Amino acid sequence: MIFSFKAKQIYLIFLTSLLLTACDRSKKVDVSNIDVNVKIERFDHDLDAMRTKPMDAQAISMFKKYGPFYADYIERVMQYGSIGDTAYFKPLHEMFNGQAYADLKHDVDSVYPNLDKQNEEVTDAFRHIKYYFPKKTLPKVYAYFSGFQAQTSIGDGYLAIGLDMFLGADSRFYPALTETLPHYITRRFTSDNIAPRMIEIIAREDMFPEKDQDKSLLSRMVYNGKILYFMDRMLPDLADSTKIGYTEKQMKWCDDFKSQIWGYFLEENLLYETDYAKIQKYLGEAPFTPGLGEKNEAAPRLALWTGWQIVRQYMDKHPEVTLPQLMADNDAQKILSESKYRPK
Repeated sequence: MIFSFKAKQIYLIFLTSLLLTACDRSKKVDVSNIDVNVKIERFDHDLDAMRTKPMDAQAISMFKKYGPFYADYIERVMQYGSIGDTAYFKPLHEMFNGQAYADLKHDVDSVYPNLDKQNEEVTDAFRHIKYYFPKKTLPKVYAYFSGFQAQTSIGDGYLAIGLDMFLGADSRFYPALTETLPHYITRRFTSDNIAPRMIEIIAREDMFPEKDQDKSLLSRMVYNGKILYFMDRMLPDLADSTKIGYTEKQMKWCDDFKSQIWGYFLEENLLYETDYAKIQKYLGEAPFTPGLGEKNEAAPRLALWTGWQIVRQYMDKHPEVTLPQLMADNDAQKILSESKYRPK
């Protein structure tokens, strides 16, 4: 009887511990008093003013307001030449006079007459960044047409959103781009993807760029898992499927077959594989993962999903580890070992 009572007591303590750590991961922090208020500047609207106003004066105004981004847009995105030479005015005029520009402007303005919702979402996410990383200098945020080149771009003090890449999965423009942007990618070109893609690029390219020496699949798993965990904390109300870019069916497949996924990585000796040709199919964009599941139903990017579960389990078991400490820890083997990740 004594043994039975103690066993039950230990079980209850263990269960309570699991519940507390799970709650810790999902609990929300109060960021309402953090002095951050984002207003996404409509670069696309200000640029359009160059169509109707004297271009010389408007170019000066654009450079004063947008600085490095204006230069990057003219010189790198559009490749119209240096802003130090007014020769770029000619191709800019031609762009404004083209039907393609008129059609794109019409659709962007129809989908985004304002960015009030996005301002609220990005403000909340940026406040979370300041909560966990109070010394972080936040970028200015601009909205523009990327020419279907990029959803987000980051530069000298700015983060830019290509609104033409968030027009909705059924946008009339995307079918013509299927050679480079197939539907399994453009289905995510929706307004609810703006904030997560912004937070992801800040994490990947600004705050926590991947180390060149991290070549093994395990290192890449854990790195990507940390990025997704960072997004958990910055976007606590966002669906997991939107963070990783899965359909609900793909999310369910991963959960249903998590043990088999992990077993496959172990049986194929993939964790310490460094040959990218052998591991890229578990990391890169694809409609599914070949070689797993039936009828091409296996979710893509399984290394990212698995790394995410490893990092979540590690943090559940180590509530004393802060988010900055996690993001600074590049010991993938330690994180895996101490996560005790063995899905069933």
